[in-house]
Amino acid sequence: MIKILIVDDSVFSQKMTANILRKYVEEPDLQFAADGWEGLKKYKELKPDYVFVDLLMPGLDGQSLIRLIQEFDPSANIVVVSADVQNHVREEIEKHHIMTFINKPFTDEKARIICNIMKEKDNGKP
Repeated sequence: MIKILIVDDSVFSQKMTANILRKYVEEPDLQFAADGWEGLKKYKELKPDYVFVDLLMPGLDGQSLIRLIQEFDPSANIVVVSADVQNHVREEIEKHHIMTFINKPFTDEKARIICNIMKEKDNGKP
């Protein structure tokens, strides 16, 4: 079972991401965090296989969360799903060696792409 942590301050976005992932990942263990601090705490507790991170959150933003997760776990598998699509933001985030950057809204087509990347990385788990 693949453990996925979704960190997003929007409950609607959390549910949308979860529902789409359930279509492409067999029986995922989905966990949620509403902000960066909660996301960091849950990442350390759960050690998920993947973490989906929004960039625009109150408190600890997504970029800071990514940096802290990678300090804790340099091999973390991070997918950014964000409405912030400014080129300079995207370039800065990609310097952190994330798996990929997906623009919101998270759609079936984008989920298929992510799940194919996950499948290649995990030798066919999803």
